[in-house]
Amino acid sequence: MAAHTKITNRVSPAMERTGQWVFSQDIPADILIQVGEAKFPLHKFLLVAKSNYIRRLILESKDPDMTRLDLSNIPGGAEIFEKAIKFCYGVNFEITVHNVAALRCAAEYLEMTDEYCDGNLAGRTDDFLVQVALTSLSGAVVVLKSCEDLLPIAEEINIVQRCVELAAAKACNEANFPSRSPPNWWTEELSIVHITFFAKIIASMKSRGAKPLTIASAIITYTERALPDLVRDRSGNSVTASISIDTTARIHQRELLNAIVSLLPVETQRASFPINFLSCLLRAAIFLENDDVCKKQLEKRISAILEHVTVDDLLVLSYTFDGERLFDLESVRRIISGFVEKEKSVSVFNGGDFREPSLTTAMLRVAKTVDAYLGEIATIPELSISKFNGIANLVPKNARKVDDDLYRAIDIYLKAHPKLDEIEREKVCSVMDPLKLSYEARVHASQNKRLPVQIVLHALYFDQLQVQADVSLAKENEALRTELLQMKAYISDIQNKNQVGSTSARINPKKPTFFSSVSKKLGKLNPFKHGSKDTSHIEDGNDVDLTKPRRRRFSIS
Repeated sequence: MAAHTKITNRVSPAMERTGQWVFSQDIPADILIQVGEAKFPLHKFLLVAKSNYIRRLILESKDPDMTRLDLSNIPGGAEIFEKAIKFCYGVNFEITVHNVAALRCAAEYLEMTDEYCDGNLAGRTDDFLVQVALTSLSGAVVVLKSCEDLLPIAEEINIVQRCVELAAAKACNEANFPSRSPPNWWTEELSIVHITFFAKIIASMKSRGAKPLTIASAIITYTERALPDLVRDRSGNSVTASISIDTTARIHQRELLNAIVSLLPVETQRASFPINFLSCLLRAAIFLENDDVCKKQLEKRISAILEHVTVDDLLVLSYTFDGERLFDLESVRRIISGFVEKEKSVSVFNGGDFREPSLTTAMLRVAKTVDAYLGEIATIPELSISKFNGIANLVPKNARKVDDDLYRAIDIYLKAHPKLDEIEREKVCSVMDPLKLSYEARVHASQNKRLPVQIVLHALYFDQLQVQADVSLAKENEALRTELLQMKAYISDIQNKNQVGSTSARINPKKPTFFSSVSKKLGKLNPFKHGSKDTSHIEDGNDVDLTKPRRRRFSIS
């Protein structure tokens, strides 16, 4: 009895909670099991009846009276071990979707299987998984979430794979035939699991033929939940919490972003993702200092659909999260350059010139977007002339029908950088062709004091040439109009004369005379019609005897 008192004096609060279900205090505990900081005074014969693992440890022990056992490695820790011990003692407890995976792993660890004892803990938990937990998407996701701390044993006994397959099947079914509102509720369910398990679910959904938009919807929702400060606010403003994140959090977010980028579908499915989402991912990669592989993958995807990019999307890539400072603009340069190279390749394939790609709608749209983007970043004081010109020169010259938008960006840059000298201002303006300005832009340029003198003279000179050309063209048009009117009048006179002649011919026809009538009637008479000199019966091609006839003598009586 003294030994029992000595053991119970050292028990932890975990044992105090279990005091009510230890069915007999008359039988002293003969073994103390430690799980982490918790200690459980228990009875060997009850444990050995259910756990083959504890039985083997006791039998193989060199100490025949072993009184202490350390099971700190049991899955689920002291809380789950307490429930396993309750099962050994026949005390009721509740199995839920939150603890069933841990109980099943603990049963596997303790070898509490049906092979060792009928109706054991492993069989009970397997029945709960089949009949309750794995009958719905929510249940499968909760069980999968609980497996994060149960690896690798949860994978070894196939709990993870069963949950992944069921979650993928349920998600695909919900995507095609929604059972509740909102239709994409299932994406929120999937977003709570670890990125490793989420990647397995995405892979299973792809193997089941899920549509690219379905996959994209799941990835976007997961990313917004996993990286809320970096992705959810897509405006690029008012996100200051992420600026001061510590090194550990930054490393975790960096690894998470790498994993998410690796899940993005191949380029044939790139249209499934909004361009703004890709821009936010790239901005996060720049901020978190991800490796070049991650950033270049995102740059390549954005470059492939650059014609759909708006100015705001490019600004997301350019500014820090506080919206006050510029990021390194190299990503923007590589995106634009990649798009131009793609257009050049298409032009060459279609028989065009590699140096000047054909003017496609996409190229014209990108040129307009880039010029507008330059106008937005031109106000930043630290933007150098080389970076400004470098981006402007990426767009081929023939892609701009007029340089009005580029002139506006240049004017904003000169206004925001008033200390530039004449040579520097000329360098800024070198990316623009003054001859491609509209009339309104030339008028503005001719009066713009911020422009270098050379550009103003170009604008004035071209404007004068244009005026002279307009006057000359007007004179030529007037002369041509006069000639056309004269030609029209001449043709009209000829047509009128011809019409008068034909009318008089119809009014005065020639009347037949008396002699012409008699001659016509006599001509119809043929006195030799039946005589020897009638040749009407001789046909073409018949042989005619052309020999001279024999002379006959005629007698006169």
